[in-house]
Amino acid sequence: MRSVIQTIVLFLIWACDVKSVTTNVSPQTPVVTTPVSTGNPVLSYWVTSSDQSILLQKQGDIAFLKSISTNPTIEVDTTQELQSIDGFGFTLTGGSAKLIGQLSATDKSNLLNELFGKNANSIGISYLRISVGASDLDENVFSYNDLASGQTDEALDKFSLDPDRAYLIPILKEIIKINPSIKIMGSPWSAPVWMKTNGKSIGGNLSPAYYQTYAQYLAKYITEMKKEGITIDALTLQNEPQHGGNNPSMVMSFLDQANFVKNNLGPLFRKQNIQTKIIVWDHNCDNPDYPINVLNDNEANPYIDGSAFHLYAGDISALSKVHLLHPNKNLYFTEQWTSSKGSFAGDLQWHVKNVVIGSVKNWSKVALEWNLANDANFQPHTPGGCTECKGALTIAGASITRNVSYYIIAHASKFVPTGSKRIESNSNSNLPNVAFMTPTGKKVIIIENDKNVSMDINVKQADKMATVSLPAGAVATIVW
Repeated sequence: MRSVIQTIVLFLIWACDVKSVTTNVSPQTPVVTTPVSTGNPVLSYWVTSSDQSILLQKQGDIAFLKSISTNPTIEVDTTQELQSIDGFGFTLTGGSAKLIGQLSATDKSNLLNELFGKNANSIGISYLRISVGASDLDENVFSYNDLASGQTDEALDKFSLDPDRAYLIPILKEIIKINPSIKIMGSPWSAPVWMKTNGKSIGGNLSPAYYQTYAQYLAKYITEMKKEGITIDALTLQNEPQHGGNNPSMVMSFLDQANFVKNNLGPLFRKQNIQTKIIVWDHNCDNPDYPINVLNDNEANPYIDGSAFHLYAGDISALSKVHLLHPNKNLYFTEQWTSSKGSFAGDLQWHVKNVVIGSVKNWSKVALEWNLANDANFQPHTPGGCTECKGALTIAGASITRNVSYYIIAHASKFVPTGSKRIESNSNSNLPNVAFMTPTGKKVIIIENDKNVSMDINVKQADKMATVSLPAGAVATIVW
């Protein structure tokens, strides 16, 4: 009898609060009944399904109603503002820039506006990572001060950004025209080989004799990019400093980083009034003690903004371990690749759960996937560079395919602009989620259905709820 009474009550409330209309939809899109509010708040939500039948498609506008429901409920607390958000995006590798740069002027303009614009058809990427010199997803290994064997140039007279002038710098300038406020992080894969202990692009250490020269090299990079109209907001000291097998690569211990920051880079930046943030680590979550040890150095600490992480090993909760010990330092999630051998469904779920939701729930200001674009053969890459890294885009001539990491990031970048604040939301093991308040006061939830069945989910606003449907393994962004 009680369930019948509840049903009658719900029907009467619904009849008083809303009327229903059916949206015009394509044959591929599920028909959505859209309640039109008569005073109640309304949410909208966008879904990407694991079977790719729905790709970042709006599913409807749902009114908040007074209701009684046993569905899982997600509730946000706007009074608990946590870290601010710098942005979501990718690494714009040299190979990515080349492929985009070779598109026709019209196709290039359309693509860049789709990626970096702020209109309804754009995904609003707000943060980019670029390599200082070559990464392994450039065609060739280079630095900005390459010399013949046996030569040195401590005055950096032969320093030149020319290797990046063909594609990377022009593409960055076009992006900045579209989004002047985009944030850019630089990450070196290696110092020039003449500064290294082994004289090679692969592995080796920065020679102590060249610590100050290398600090000047990095400072010159930032000032020369500034002359091009490109502001480097943050700089990590070394991409994956404990992985010396990539091409290029360089090994740095935590003592190396602490000494380099406190004795060379930090004082030089201060002397030259360089505002670029200094970021340590930039490697996996299996070794949070590395950045903790650097930050524990009382002389290095004042120069350091925070630490960066990847997740090829370890657990995303490592970020919170660092935050607990150094709560005044920022955290950045800077890289995770999707594999040519991975599945759309598996990568969608794992990356949204860990990279987007997980990193931000563990205090990151940034969530970045790895490579923005490559071709159908997963090139360009250096000899010995990654041969299986799948870009967010596959560019083959004039053909552009949007791959899984495009949607992973778009579910955040399109809806959560720079300056948003993470706010508290309740945890649910089957429904990993993270919530935000945007600068304009909108509330946003990114949620993943970690179960293999579809679920109806309540979103609670004060004493009312709105119910959204999420297919098995799907992700959604909810906005109101």
